[in-house]
Amino acid sequence: MGRRAALLAAAGATALLAAAGTLTAHATAAAAPAATTAAQAPARAAACGDGSYQAEAVRNGSTWTARRGSSTVYTGGDMRAAVQAAIGSLSPGRTSKERVVVRGSGSLSAGSRISLPSYTVLDVCGTIDVTGSGSGDQAPVYSRGTRDIEVQHLNVTGAPLYGVFLRNVQNVVLGQIDMRLSRGLGVRIDNRGDTGQWTRNVRIDNVYVSGASSHAVETYGVNGLTIGTVTARNVGESGLLLNQTVNATVSRVDAENAGTGTGYAAFRMANRNGRIGGSYPTNIRVGEVVARGGGRGVFCVSESGGATIDRITLSDTGNNAILIENCYNVTLAAQSGTVTGGGEIRLAARSEFPNNRDITVQNLTVTNSSIRESPCGENTTFRNNRLVNSSQSVC
Repeated sequence: MGRRAALLAAAGATALLAAAGTLTAHATAAAAPAATTAAQAPARAAACGDGSYQAEAVRNGSTWTARRGSSTVYTGGDMRAAVQAAIGSLSPGRTSKERVVVRGSGSLSAGSRISLPSYTVLDVCGTIDVTGSGSGDQAPVYSRGTRDIEVQHLNVTGAPLYGVFLRNVQNVVLGQIDMRLSRGLGVRIDNRGDTGQWTRNVRIDNVYVSGASSHAVETYGVNGLTIGTVTARNVGESGLLLNQTVNATVSRVDAENAGTGTGYAAFRMANRNGRIGGSYPTNIRVGEVVARGGGRGVFCVSESGGATIDRITLSDTGNNAILIENCYNVTLAAQSGTVTGGGEIRLAARSEFPNNRDITVQNLTVTNSSIRESPCGENTTFRNNRLVNSSQSVC
């Protein structure tokens, strides 16, 4: 697989927009995170490996050497062992970040992982190729129950179970991430180890994922999420899937052939995504969703909502271009949008959840497609939509 080009040169900084208003929630709901956490600070725009570091793992020929200062902590042929040794050489009990730089490419087994403890920065200047098989939550980059971790650059190829797996973490920065895969899920960030605690304050600058058999990026149980761009190419399921995630800002989702032949979508919200307490104040803000081919373009389901998508460009989706099913307070194309060919724009409902409520579909140019609402939702608004060789059947 080829090395990335443009993504590594992209600027890492993405501005975090503060959630509007004060949100009151019961014990299981989310409080908006503080606006000045470490995870929200602007990323340093720098080439991979530049700047100071506390430890490094370097490949020379077939030999990896891990050092902290003048001390060598590993020599051998195992990339994973070298990187883990460099991480292990950092100051024990630290309360501020220390950085490890990896210089060189190598392979890891799909049944192994590089684990990041709290207050660790990892910068991988090379490619990790994942081979073999494994099970469970193994990933080239893994962290669980930690805080203040950062991955500045990361290239992954091959067949991982997950490219990055983070669980019950807080104050996380993922910078420039590039995954050219043959299976697996790209980035998974969740709280499923302890669902009584939210994963908090996550920033993802730029992620490119191709060839994954599952999602490019998936979150579950995250409070405070800022994403620059998710680019998904030929992934088996969603480009970006947000589950039970609140206070999120996403600049752009760009998907081509995401979820082909499935009900997944370039951008999907599910499992009470955007719900704070028992209500759906606008707290999910998406700048742009682009989908070409694949399954659905935009999909909101299972009591999700509180979302505004500013711009939409969808073409030739194999399933619904847009499906809104049992969702609340969702605005589509707040600024502008086009839907060309592919499946219809559909507002629907399952009987086990309350019907759609407070849905706005506006500012769309719909070409060779249709808009349909069935059953009728509550307080649904259709306005300023232009139909070109398309039909509309709404309440």
